[in-house]
Amino acid sequence: MGEKQNIIWHQSTITKIDRQLQNKHKSCAIWFTGLSGSGKSSLANALDHCLFTKNIQSYVLDGDNIRHGLNKGLGFSQIDRKENIRRIGEVSKLFVDSGQIVSTAFISPFREDRLQVRELFPKDEFIEVYVKCPISICESRDPKGLYKKARSGEIIEFTGVSSPYEEPTNPELVIETDQLTISESVDLIIQYLKIKRIL
Repeated sequence: MGEKQNIIWHQSTITKIDRQLQNKHKSCAIWFTGLSGSGKSSLANALDHCLFTKNIQSYVLDGDNIRHGLNKGLGFSQIDRKENIRRIGEVSKLFVDSGQIVSTAFISPFREDRLQVRELFPKDEFIEVYVKCPISICESRDPKGLYKKARSGEIIEFTGVSSPYEEPTNPELVIETDQLTISESVDLIIQYLKIKRIL
């Protein structure tokens, strides 16, 4: 307790609003959630590419990539998954404070964890995108061979097989990747960002 009292928030000289004005767009976190194989990373990176071509300051935080560095010490138990998402929420907040649009591609299976991240942001700066896809389609894609390993028992605590996925109850967007192309999906997100005057 005593040590925490010695940690004081240092106010930045350049504010988030200053950075947004310089960038000529607002900043936000676009939180892609969905089953493995639903298309989260593909969609986040396609959106990032689209924003980049429009000179929009953006970045992608990808679940697997983050586990190679920042979160490499975490496993896949419920406690570790919770900490994984907590850390990403805090990092995402830093990106938003820096004036960027940050896209995060994480299964983030538990509603409570996603809600805790949402509460880090002002109302219009967190956009939950449910990348919805039937598990049968996700499993048929199985780009990393994870479902096969989960079904054979090589992977325990695998979302959708041996660990639950709690669907979002009220996401800002639902993208059904078994029905839409990546290009069509990106267009929907761009349209939403324009409606919300982020772009």
